[in-house]
Amino acid sequence: MAGLRALGRWIAIVGSLLALVCSCGREAERARDEALAQAARAKAMLEATRLEGERLDALRARDRLSTAEVESAPTAPTDRPYVLVLGTAQDGGLPQLGCRRACCVAAREDPSRRRSVTSLLLVDPRARRRWLIDASPDIDRQLEVAVDHPRGWSPPAAQGGRPPLFDGILLTHAHTGHYAGLLPLGREAYGAAGQRLYATESMQAFLTDNGPWSLSVAGGGFDFARIDPEHPLRAGEDLVVEALRVPHRDEFSDTLAFVIRGPERSLLYLPDIDKWERWETPVEEVLAGVDVALVDGTFFGPDELPGRAMAEIPHPFIFESLERFAPLSETDRAKLRFTHLNHSNPAADPASDAARQVRDAGCSIAQDGELHAL
Repeated sequence: MAGLRALGRWIAIVGSLLALVCSCGREAERARDEALAQAARAKAMLEATRLEGERLDALRARDRLSTAEVESAPTAPTDRPYVLVLGTAQDGGLPQLGCRRACCVAAREDPSRRRSVTSLLLVDPRARRRWLIDASPDIDRQLEVAVDHPRGWSPPAAQGGRPPLFDGILLTHAHTGHYAGLLPLGREAYGAAGQRLYATESMQAFLTDNGPWSLSVAGGGFDFARIDPEHPLRAGEDLVVEALRVPHRDEFSDTLAFVIRGPERSLLYLPDIDKWERWETPVEEVLAGVDVALVDGTFFGPDELPGRAMAEIPHPFIFESLERFAPLSETDRAKLRFTHLNHSNPAADPASDAARQVRDAGCSIAQDGELHAL
């Protein structure tokens, strides 16, 4: 009996040990399963983050390089003219002076979100010539971007001062963002000699009659050539810049848009205009005659500047433009690239709902540095 009792105790002990082992095994399995589940959740979160990053990168890439309309700057053609976009912001740039809104804070923290003030560089690499279109307050930074366009370019000789930095500067009108870049070309800074300015009669009069630009005019730093609808710039046998008068706040001068026609393609540059219906020329007719259209996209909607009377700055809102251009063919809508974006414009952020609406409409937001072959 004693042996049986001892055997029973050993059986009980073994049973307890087996139960403990099984219990530990179940706990281990549960711990393992929980660890695997946590790892799966972490992997899913990482994958979601990666996909979101790729989505934002794709959105930015789509805005920066939209289909065949745009060629990347490193592949600038050598056999035909092209336009290099030097800036796409409204006159105050992005970020704007003194602005502490989220749009400008983000642009200060992330250089990729900054935008220079609207300006173009027209380049003919065959003749090694180049023309600046609108002299913006960011001209110093934009000159660095333009330094090798065209490759091998060197300024012409000058007497009595430093050589012109461009074969010509074309001015659309007398609002700050479009001519303030002439200031550092004056004798207090660069001191250009004989820099050719292409402008309307009223724009020429404004610069001639008002300092400090009048000093450069009188001293030979600037000289004028006329450009208007009756006087296009013939930059080469197959390169012409036509001027269109557009309605805008003409406090100091009238306002132009330019159509640049190259050997194969053409581009409309229309950074400033009042509401589309105020233009006697239907904009749709102009769009039909070009391949790319950089047009006024200053504001997306009416609520961007609290406390400001938007009727006093009557740019066409982007949402209005999208509605107006909706009946156009997909091909014509794809030509549209909104530029001259105010710092407050949400469409400047490719990840915004405003930018998505632009893309969904078949249009694009212009980006600094994009290149359009002509």
